[in-house]
Amino acid sequence: MSFTLHGIAVSSGIAIGHAHLVSHTSLEVAHYVLPKKFVDEEIVRFDTALQITRNELSGLRSNRPTHAAAEFDAFLELHQMILDDPLLSVAPREMIASEHCNAEWALKVQTETLVAQFDEFEDAYLRERQTDVKQVAERLLKQLLGQPGHQPTPMRLDVETILVAHDLSPADLIQFRPQQYAAFITDVGGATSHTAIVARSLNTPCVVGLHHARELVREDDLLILDGEQGVLIVNPDKSILAEYKLRQSEWELERKKLKRLRTARANTLDGTAIELYANIEKPEDVAEVKENGATGIGLFRSEFLFLNRDDLPDEEEQFEAYRAAAEGMEGQPVTIRTFDLGADKQLKGVERVASNPALGLRAIRLCLAEPQLFRPQLRALLRASHYGNIRILIPMLSSVSELNQTLQFIAATRQSLEDESIPCGSDVKIGGMIEIPAAALAINVFARKLDFLSIGTNDLIQYTLAIDRTDEEVAHLYDPLHPAILHLLAHAIGTCNKLGVPISVCGEIAGELPYTRLLLGLGLRQLSMFSAQVPSIKQRVLTTSLPELTALTQKILRADDPLRIRELLGRLNA
Repeated sequence: MSFTLHGIAVSSGIAIGHAHLVSHTSLEVAHYVLPKKFVDEEIVRFDTALQITRNELSGLRSNRPTHAAAEFDAFLELHQMILDDPLLSVAPREMIASEHCNAEWALKVQTETLVAQFDEFEDAYLRERQTDVKQVAERLLKQLLGQPGHQPTPMRLDVETILVAHDLSPADLIQFRPQQYAAFITDVGGATSHTAIVARSLNTPCVVGLHHARELVREDDLLILDGEQGVLIVNPDKSILAEYKLRQSEWELERKKLKRLRTARANTLDGTAIELYANIEKPEDVAEVKENGATGIGLFRSEFLFLNRDDLPDEEEQFEAYRAAAEGMEGQPVTIRTFDLGADKQLKGVERVASNPALGLRAIRLCLAEPQLFRPQLRALLRASHYGNIRILIPMLSSVSELNQTLQFIAATRQSLEDESIPCGSDVKIGGMIEIPAAALAINVFARKLDFLSIGTNDLIQYTLAIDRTDEEVAHLYDPLHPAILHLLAHAIGTCNKLGVPISVCGEIAGELPYTRLLLGLGLRQLSMFSAQVPSIKQRVLTTSLPELTALTQKILRADDPLRIRELLGRLNA
């Protein structure tokens, strides 16, 4: 039987293949009372399953495939932290001992207790982490039930495979990726969920939020996944299949054409030069940056050097990483963000408990509060600047006092290196991230004190709209085209252009085609995105005439009706 499901398109492309269902373990388990003589054995059984699960997660981190997006590391670290939470690692043992119940039941009860705690958090991001709690508990439960890990069942190697799941954790994706699936779909998730971000970083077609696909699709069903329209067609008829095979061929041909633009300069039809940079997480990503024709690195997320380890990277290790990126880019700009730790990315062994960590001690606030962490990074950055065009980017600035303290730190660090006769770059540019509404509104103050600015739209949008983009229940309200967001962007970009200070956008909208001409019409001349997105954005730039954007862009800024804004955006992209 043929039918169609509609979800949320999060990663473009067309995939045709056979369904491979990913199992989903329910926490509905039996409850029984053990004879006293078997209680100790049951505790040992639980401890054994717990240790095996720990080893699984550690193994996934240490054997992380080279193609895997660095976001995987942060997600796996979060799962390790959840597994080590006393409510999952200690409380079940105590419950087995006191109530003589089976380990599965003790795990279920304690998981529900932990999920309930997450449910009470005011912060939407933390509430959404209950999904991670369930994923970790399911992994542990599978061990107790004798179903090791989320081991993928073998896929057919003679056909294209599309994964069908209720949800996919980062660990699942790491284990499935070597088997080269063509696409994946999930019942849950939103356009800005972790799954969506990973899909885009892998350049793999993906549709999420299908709700009942896992129940309706059968193993080996023939599927068509349209990652542009968010459509899943199950068991299509011959005419539909032929149509989509043609569209798939056209899509693949277009991708090959885009690769030919690698060496072309990103100039608009009227001759205006646009800089297209790439976002990276590790020095090894430089090869992909150059392969896709980016002319610099607009965001090196240095915090990924700190995650998934028991120790901290010392100055020398950081220096080698930053130098490798600088030398690899051969004089092109390499913008390295000082570590943005805190919130969902915590250092192992120094995790902090806060009622609202997304708004707490994180990013530059944490750097200034922990100079023993910050100073070695600044030394490494300044030392590495001797070997290439390194620029330092300060995250989450909100006040001039923070900025002044940071600049003093940098100046003092440079002086100490000079006193030790250690070479560093003579003209290292210092920039700031605009991701807090207060900073966007007061951008003229930051622009006068810094060499460049970069707008982090991911956080700017969710802070402005008070919406957690990872929370499926409110993710649909996350809107880059909200009039407030458009006016903040217009104000920030316009102010910097008047002052002659370079400004870029490094949030996800920089790599999304519908927004390219809008950003250019607002006056933006630098964009930074996933490396894989550079060719398509470059093509859009090459077919754009800036003088033709002005009138429509101004109409968009004057509009306050969402439908009208989207209509005008459609005309802008026609």
